[in-house]
Amino acid sequence: MDILPVESKRELEEFIKLPWQIYQNDPHWVPPLISEIKFLLSEENPFWKHSEKKLFLAKENGRLLGRIAGIVDHPHINFHQEKCGFFGFFETVNDYLVAEKLLNTVREYLKEKKMKLMRGPMNPSINEECSFLIEGFDSAPTIMMTYNPRYYLEFMERYGLKKAKDFYAYLAPITGEQIEHLSQVAEMVRKREPDLVVRPINLKKLAEELSKIKQIYNSAWSENWGFLPMTDEEVESMAKRLRPLVVPEILQIAEFNGKPAGFLMAVPDYNQVLKKINGRLNLSGIIIFFWYKNKIDTLRLITLGVCPEYRKRGIDALLYLESLKGAMKNGYKLCEYSWILEENILTQRAAEMMGGKLYKKYRIYETQI
Repeated sequence: MDILPVESKRELEEFIKLPWQIYQNDPHWVPPLISEIKFLLSEENPFWKHSEKKLFLAKENGRLLGRIAGIVDHPHINFHQEKCGFFGFFETVNDYLVAEKLLNTVREYLKEKKMKLMRGPMNPSINEECSFLIEGFDSAPTIMMTYNPRYYLEFMERYGLKKAKDFYAYLAPITGEQIEHLSQVAEMVRKREPDLVVRPINLKKLAEELSKIKQIYNSAWSENWGFLPMTDEEVESMAKRLRPLVVPEILQIAEFNGKPAGFLMAVPDYNQVLKKINGRLNLSGIIIFFWYKNKIDTLRLITLGVCPEYRKRGIDALLYLESLKGAMKNGYKLCEYSWILEENILTQRAAEMMGGKLYKKYRIYETQI
């Protein structure tokens, strides 16, 4: 068995398409868009303007067995003041020796880069898909959430990787009772805070909205574990990718006298559609996409943040309320709240108050190099 660096277009294609081999008999796996994975790994992705990567394939007698990426994220190193490198895009057949060789290869790559810690999976960063699923294998993942075979967890532990952090996902029904309850709270908040405005995002003024969202993100999430500020280019790139998926009524911004104060981002679970197009947005894929997109019945609430100076004033209740009203208007029945850090008890309680049940857990692993 050889571990080979990806150096050609053909090898990159093999790297990208390996999951179709790994998950061919798994009913819960959702094929990613091939074009999206190509973008994430390409130099068009602004993330690589400040980070480095090396991709590897595991092969035996020409047969593809696994893949992995080694990632050095310089802003993470500078922001957190830790010599931490990452592994990501990990996939392997059910053979521990393949996993061990892949992880050893990235470990050596990161060691050459003077890293002291190896952490992952990050695909390629905490602002994209990350972590392994550790509980909740009985259903498909929602949009931008990970999925993997159970045996990956055994491989990580056998290799000596330890838990760095766990994330939770809650699933809740969207009901009129929630809206009624939140409406009572919102009425009190609006009387107490007459200068507060909560409104849907305005896609016609996207550049202006992005500036506000970036301010909120870099303020509200700055103390979260693993937080990494996004550059202007990264924000614009993510917005460009997500714009076709956005339903404005469920993506809300809070402002005090025009100043950004909070932000809630929820998107329809397009994984329900991606399962039907097998990774290709060609003509038939586009037809299938538009046929099924209006049949999606679940949302994923990706982020909710309030700037520190505006917290404990009920802004989160108004953001929840207006987004849920938009969700009901558009016919959505369920909402996943994810991901939530294991120590974020307040947000977990908020999800539970919405009727949410903890139904999936995810884990980031790490080890000393």
